[in-house]
This record gives sequence, structure tokens and C-alpha cells, in this order.
Amino acid sequence: MFNIVLVEPKIPQNTGNIGRLCVNLGATLHLVKPLGFDISDKAVKRAGLDYWQHLDLVVWESLQAFLQAHPIGVHTHLATTKTDKPYFEASFAPGDFILFGSETSGLDETLLSAHPDRCITIPMGAKGRSLNLSVSVGIVAYEALRQNFGSEIKEAFMQQKKG
Repeated sequence: MFNIVLVEPKIPQNTGNIGRLCVNLGATLHLVKPLGFDISDKAVKRAGLDYWQHLDLVVWESLQAFLQAHPIGVHTHLATTKTDKPYFEASFAPGDFILFGSETSGLDETLLSAHPDRCITIPMGAKGRSLNLSVSVGIVAYEALRQNFGSEIKEAFMQQKKG
């Protein structure tokens, strides 16, 4: 499916929501350290994340380590408020990597300026500055799903309604 990459996430509830979304999508969640919270078994259980055991999770020690293993290319999308290209104009394919920055600072400006063609954004009103990270991931991930499996999803939904 898809690869959701959170670079230095700070808020555990956002990451928990995104983990749940990834389980439901069949997506892999990549967390790039440093993290703003503990993801040990004890901490996860205390947060009530009973689905966490089903999550396909990869933890990276740094953005450098992640980029060494997965260099930015045509199957990489960088979510940011610093571009004019809407996410729905991007072409997503199974296996793509969709990177999101931390809640406080987003993705590094150097990374964005080095790959402007890979940057995507969620259009917002003039009074809005940004959206919650888990909401943003949901919007982009489900667009990627729609682009690749839209007719299959509709068929499954219709079968579910009948049965």
C-alpha cells in the first residue's frame, strides 16, 4: 500500500490517530526520530492503543538514515504549506512515500527547496494557517487510496450495504 512518514512528530495523540489510520489502510507508518514521546510497549498500552500491535511500523534514527534508504524521487511526496501544488494534482501509486513534518515546524526548508516538484499542499482558507497533522495525513492518504483503488472501494462499500 502506501508509506506514511512522520518526521519528528511531537504529539502522541496525532501519531496514535495516524497509526490507527495506517492499520485501516494497510499502510506502513515510518517514524523518524527524535520523537516527542515514548512508543515503548508500556506507553502504548497505557494510551489504550490496542490496534498498535497490528501496525506495520518502522522507526528511523534520523531523517538522514531514512533518506539514505529511501532517496527522494518520483514516488515521494512532501506535504507542506509552502507550495501551491494541491495534493489532488499529485499522482500517487502504491508504495509511494508521503512525508509529513512535525506539528511545530513542518518539514525542513532545505529539503523542500531541494525538491520543489515533490511538494504538495492541502488548500486552506485565508484565515487558516495549517491543519492538525492527523487530519492532514487522512486527507492525503485517502486521496492516494481513491486514485488507486476508487472503483474497488466503491464496489466493496456497495456490497457491504447489501449484506
